[in-house]
Amino acid sequence: MELQPGREAVVRVPVATLWTAPDAVRPVDGPALADDPDVPAWLAGLDHDQQVGDCVLSQLLIGERVLVTERTPDGWVRVVVRDQPAAKLDPRGYPGWLPAAQLTAATPAAGPSAAPLVVDATVTPLHAAPHGPVTLPGIVLGTRLPAAGRAVDGWRPVHVTGRAEPLWVAEGDLVPLPAERPEAKELLAVADRLRGLPYIWGGLSSHGIDCSGLVHLAWRRFGVSLPRDADDQAEATSPLALGDERPGDLYFFARPGRRIHHVGIVTAEPHGDRRRMLHACYRQRLVVEEQLPADRLATLVGAHRV
Repeated sequence: MELQPGREAVVRVPVATLWTAPDAVRPVDGPALADDPDVPAWLAGLDHDQQVGDCVLSQLLIGERVLVTERTPDGWVRVVVRDQPAAKLDPRGYPGWLPAAQLTAATPAAGPSAAPLVVDATVTPLHAAPHGPVTLPGIVLGTRLPAAGRAVDGWRPVHVTGRAEPLWVAEGDLVPLPAERPEAKELLAVADRLRGLPYIWGGLSSHGIDCSGLVHLAWRRFGVSLPRDADDQAEATSPLALGDERPGDLYFFARPGRRIHHVGIVTAEPHGDRRRMLHACYRQRLVVEEQLPADRLATLVGAHRV
């Protein structure tokens, strides 16, 4: 079944990158545009300035559903990403462009859906059989993989988009999708495992990530869908009086008269003007945990709770 406007499709690659427009891509973006993209190779080829190029909007994980709204003759589709809310841009989800080859047409589910599992490892490969060769590398934290049966010798079979036969993943790299809200320490433990990742504008994976992507992905691991961008995240969360924030809450930042441009996860209770957070830092081009410096404090506009 071909991809058609007005119908849903599903991401068939471990990480797909969402672009502002087909003509916005750069020569350096080749590895991310391939039918089977090599995201680590793409990121390794970006220089300091290219890490923050505004041609990238977001990223999608295998199995993520999109609504196709337009298709071009040269292999691109405009989509709306259902699981990445972006109320200001499109009430249906985050809009942008994907290479059509990185998607497959959605098909109706046959029978009851399998128990949802979520990848808890930072990155894990999928194998053809228990202890067998790697079939699909680079499956990242927060990816949902429906169970395809019971574990065998420490390996779990899972259904994978675009493949008829189940693939196998180390059982310890998966957890059941939680039914309850995580405790702050659980959320922080997941987010802290992304410390040291490169800052990538629009990044939303454990290969590279941006500030709002870090918040979105940490909560996605626990089955909670937050908006994709920082200003939308602020509107979707509950404001607190500064001083009442606790670890796991969010700090938001904006310059005078401007919309919110940055978000971080609170990692310690405040002590006077001393505040700490974990965030994907544009300046350092890394995910870091640090005390807020004076110039960052000057743009702090609020603390919120999810």
